Amino acid sequence: MAGLMGSFNRRLDYVRISVTDRCNYRCRYCMPEEGVDWLEHDRILTYEDLLVLSRVLHEMGVRKIRITGGEPTVRKGLTGFLRRLHEEIPTLHVALTTNGSLLLSMAEELSSIPLAGLNVSLDSMDAEKFRFLTRCGSLDVVLQGILAFRERSRVPLKINTVLMRGFNDAEIPDLLNFAGSCGAVLRLIEFMPLDDSVWSRDRFISADEILESLPDRGKWIPESTARRSPNHGIPEGPARYLVHAETGQRLGIIAAVGHHFCETCNRLRITATGELRSCLFSPEGVSLREALRAKDLETVRGLIVAEAGRKPKCWKDASVSSRHMSQIGG
Repeated sequence: MAGLMGSFNRRLDYVRISVTDRCNYRCRYCMPEEGVDWLEHDRILTYEDLLVLSRVLHEMGVRKIRITGGEPTVRKGLTGFLRRLHEEIPTLHVALTTNGSLLLSMAEELSSIPLAGLNVSLDSMDAEKFRFLTRCGSLDVVLQGILAFRERSRVPLKINTVLMRGFNDAEIPDLLNFAGSCGAVLRLIEFMPLDDSVWSRDRFISADEILESLPDRGKWIPESTARRSPNHGIPEGPARYLVHAETGQRLGIIAAVGHHFCETCNRLRITATGELRSCLFSPEGVSLREALRAKDLETVRGLIVAEAGRKPKCWKDASVSSRHMSQIGG
């Protein structure tokens, strides 16, 4: 299999694909209170478009894709698409990120699909804080959904928590306890203040501070950087993993801002409209939609190679996009 190489000799083998810009939450660090204008349906890539694109990417050397949104589970037909993706490209590792709001009702279907991993965003174990942050969500429904999925599947499960100063930074023990109870890996993520109009940069807590605030701080041991994930040797990404010396519980810390991982970044992003971006912070990318719909796969490949070559050395070298995270694909 040929490899897709980006700028600065980085192999790009992981693509995050947004299947919708829509979300049933209005999280304060992701979207303004009034929401955003949803895209017209004909601007969104169809599932057939996405199947063709996934096949092209895999042929070019991409080993893993992650399905994101918006909130991917709000798009009708998602589980059928995931099943077809596995059946038609069985060697492609497919993972899903969700806010967990519909996980309870979808647990049975999702558990029957051999996903490479499921990530659930969970930013508070306090029901009132959770509702405040999401502006509408139910913590109990999300927790029930996570447990229902875990009862039915042994797919690697991660809980992603964006830590925010003065809001949820005291909840690490509760989050660790819940993650441990359902066999999930908790990952604590630095808050990325993409848009000051959404939430203040004062909420930022560095990875170093997170590390020092861990309960049983002295018992958390750095995991070998040579460790590979159980997903057939695919690296687990930007997280720095620790293991508790007594319990064996794993914990990840993602220093997206303080200790960026740009030099080893192996990913590309594709928005719901088919715009390929080489970096989360790039103000614009290149549209694949027209070439996909014309079934001009040679042009699709050429556009992918060209955008990969424009990947900035560091996110700080990119002109930060003014779009909200929900519109880019988290």
